[in-house]
Formats: sequence, C-alpha cells, structure tokens
Amino acid sequence: MLLMGGDRIDEAVAHAAKVLRAVADRDWNVKAGGLDWSCLKTAEHIAGDFVFYAGQLTGRAADTYVPFEIALDEGTGPEGAIEVIEATGGMLAAVVRTTPRGVRAYHPYPSGAADATGFAAMGVAEVLLHTHDIARALGADAEPPADLCEAVLSHLFPHVPPTPAGGTPWTTLLWATGRGTLPGRAALVPWRWHNPLSLPAGPVVLREVTPAAAMDLAAGGTGGSHLDRRRSLRRDAAGRGHGDEGVLRGGAPAHVGAVRGGAGGRRDGGRGHGVPRAAGRERLRRGRL
Repeated sequence: MLLMGGDRIDEAVAHAAKVLRAVADRDWNVKAGGLDWSCLKTAEHIAGDFVFYAGQLTGRAADTYVPFEIALDEGTGPEGAIEVIEATGGMLAAVVRTTPRGVRAYHPYPSGAADATGFAAMGVAEVLLHTHDIARALGADAEPPADLCEAVLSHLFPHVPPTPAGGTPWTTLLWATGRGTLPGRAALVPWRWHNPLSLPAGPVVLREVTPAAAMDLAAGGTGGSHLDRRRSLRRDAAGRGHGDEGVLRGGAPAHVGAVRGGAGGRRDGGRGHGVPRAAGRERLRRGRL
C-alpha cells in the first residue's frame, strides 16, 4: 500500500532513531554528507521541519509560512537531538491524524498548498533523506524499508521514471533528490519534489464503478479483479452500462485521475478499468477479455 499518514511518519521516525542512535557516540560536529550543515544542525533541521509542517496545518496557513522556528537548547548532544526528532515527529503524526480531510495549507511547490497527506509525505522524505546525510558522514548505512521509499516516490515524485532493473526504491529516491546515481540516467541536479493536486492522465472513459471498487481505488488498490472488469465489459456490451460518463451506482459522478486528498500520487492512482464501448466490444469479440 502506498498510503501516507501518521503511521508512515511514526515508521520513518523509528527508523531514523535506530540509525542515529547507532552513531550517537561519534562526532556530530562534522558536516553531514552533501550538506553545509553539521550533523547536529541537520538533526535540528529535521525536527524543525516536523514542527513547521504541523504548524502549517494547525494554523491553516493560506498563503505564506507561519513565522516561527525551533532550535535545540545550547549544549544539546546527539542523544538529545534524537529525542527531539522523536518528539516532534510524534507531533506531526498527531496533527496529520486529526486534520480534517480536505484541509489544505500553504506550501509552494508547485500547487501552492498541500493537505495532511502531502505534509506527511514531505515529513517522511525529510527524515529519511537527512538521516541518510548524517549516517553517510558518520560511516553508517541508513537504507529505510522499501515500501516507505516507494510511498514517498508515489506522493512527491510522480514525475520520476520507475525504478530500473537492478535498482531499489531507495536508490531511485536518492537519485531523485540529487544524492545518488542510476545506470543510464544523468545526475539530477537541481532537483525538486512536487505535490500536484492532480496528474494528467489523458482521455479515459469509465463505464461503471461500484461503491466497493471506488473505496478500494481511494485506498490505493486496483479497484477489483480481472474477472470483475470482464463482467463489467460484458454488461456494457449487452447495453446495460451507463453510457460514456462514468458514474457510481446511485448516480454520483466518478472521476479518473489522481485520487483527491493527497499531495500527489502515482500515475496509476485512481485509475479506472473501463474502456470505450467500441474498444470493449472489439476486445470481447476477439476473446481478449
């Protein structure tokens, strides 16, 4: 599942804390990998992003950033910084879970706003990538679970091509953020994540979506089995479909494209399984469905 929310933030923070505690006895005053900040300052930045994203949502910021920032107390060491990451990550997770659906707050790239799902994705990206920066400088491995990386790619990097053969979601995420290389792809510098409200999908015609299938699509599923699609096409061929405009049973319109409510989605997010009537009949005639 590629859904994004408070549980994903908790998972990412737990991963970061485990990685960072393994190197807490090393010198965090050295520069983090690829950055001008020290490892300690990078940890402060992670916590600051968590609080900042939470503040944007709770403050319902409409067209600018809420004017505040946080800083570690003077003398805070690595263990204290890790505790702050855990505490502030918990704050963002709680805010994401309690922000009503449909609420958006200001973030510039590129749509001017993101919802709770979008800020969750950005928070997960920040902690995974900057944990990598710290670990890289201190000689440790920081590869997170593949599904976390894939979820970030799905929400914030829908423009990035799929992971090539021999690669992993983590190597793709590192490449997409200017931190790594991939065979056959030029280095991506500069880079930017995106949180489009929708993605262009081209002309698509839905025949029929049951409420159960619509719920499955919204949850990141496929919308039903191949057998369900075949039965739907047979009904259409028999003249029992709803014409050229997709509708839910009961009359509610069905939309195809990126599932609403997120900061972004994969190119197949919210896809339908219907095909134009003529094409459906032709495929049925040829026995391909």
